[in-house]
Amino acid sequence: MKVVHVPFCFYPDAVGGTEVYVAGLARHMIGPLVSVTVAAPGAKADAYDYQGVPVRRFAVAPEINDIRELYGAGDESAARAFKAILADENADVVHLHAFTRGASLEMVRAAKRAGAKVVFTYHTPTVSCHRGTLMRWGREVCDGKLDRKICTRCALHGYGLSKAQSVVIGSLPPAVGRLLGRTGASGGLWTALRMSELVQLRQRAFRELMDEVDQVVALCHWSKELLLSNGVPAQKITVSPHGLAQATADVRHASAMPEDPRGGVKIAYMGRLDTTKGVDVLVSALRSLPELDARLDLYGVAQSAAGHNYFRQLQALAEGDARIVFRPAIESDQVIPRLRQYDVLAVPSRWLETGPLVVLEAFSAGTPVIGSRLGGIAELVEHEVNGLLVESGSVTSWAAAIQRCAEDRSLLVRLRAGIRSPKSMSAVASEMLVLYERLLANDNRALACAH
Repeated sequence: MKVVHVPFCFYPDAVGGTEVYVAGLARHMIGPLVSVTVAAPGAKADAYDYQGVPVRRFAVAPEINDIRELYGAGDESAARAFKAILADENADVVHLHAFTRGASLEMVRAAKRAGAKVVFTYHTPTVSCHRGTLMRWGREVCDGKLDRKICTRCALHGYGLSKAQSVVIGSLPPAVGRLLGRTGASGGLWTALRMSELVQLRQRAFRELMDEVDQVVALCHWSKELLLSNGVPAQKITVSPHGLAQATADVRHASAMPEDPRGGVKIAYMGRLDTTKGVDVLVSALRSLPELDARLDLYGVAQSAAGHNYFRQLQALAEGDARIVFRPAIESDQVIPRLRQYDVLAVPSRWLETGPLVVLEAFSAGTPVIGSRLGGIAELVEHEVNGLLVESGSVTSWAAAIQRCAEDRSLLVRLRAGIRSPKSMSAVASEMLVLYERLLANDNRALACAH
């Protein structure tokens, strides 16, 4: 069996949890009967090896001639380059882990025309949510059901318009956007006026993606419910939660480690630097407790210009507080050993995570988690058992949780004891291979019946 995985980007680029997942999944799939290649969008065509996994990069056009390309079927030149990779690899299965201009609907269609089965994993809300967070008006958890008017208004609000402005502009019919598009108008106010058309285009592309692929993998239960609410048939959805590539056999030993009575509570954050991750809430919470004996180490990754800008905002927010330290990101195989040095991991996300993977890494290290009571975090963290769940975006609630951990060492001991070994990536790889084999077997049966 030949499998091609397609993420948003890949090493040596700055990567997030999805790429860590893909790298681990690919390594655990490779065997005598299975060959695996990672094909990822990039600035230029390239071919190399990453930790035993063959990698092919295909170029995405640097210029965008039509803004609709960002919302519809994707970059045609990238799809053509991917088609050439497909011809070289002769893939039986193409597994997409992103839905972007580079990893697009056009690529799915190319894979189907080449005779491959296509699987798609729903990794983040950006796949279907135009705002990218599944938080309606930035505050309320959304069920994710696609509705052009509602989604357009929420998206405009996410770009900085007031609610009233968002409702008015979001009520414009898509035909207005198409008319403006013919004039070449884009950017700023023009994009806002075209938003109804663009959201309609993106939602149509998402629905076509769900129709085209052979199976959709949901990493948690909330994403399965979202898919069902948008008409994806239940038989087309496979629920397969995250797994860890690293060994998890020493969790009980780590959980039983004696607490160091000296010094304050040691808190770590590990992940992308993005407003959706809520790191500013974490920093503000600690700053609201100036006398608390605590240390916060931030291991952040900035993947874009917006990420670097957010990093500068965080630096300004933390300025003058020696308890808050910005540390360089570390390699994925160093995350679990590093987390063993901390009392808790903080995951202050403002959006619905499908994992995140770092929660499992913390549990593998025997480290409890303080996390937002949202999405996949709330599915992984059991409140008062292996961690604490906190109201997302609330500086007061986060401050109370941090203070509680700092002042009650017995709480940390109890939370450590409640941690259980997380699922392994080898188990995920086995589940995916069973899924691929089932899809290919169904195809073979259909072919036999046709003859």
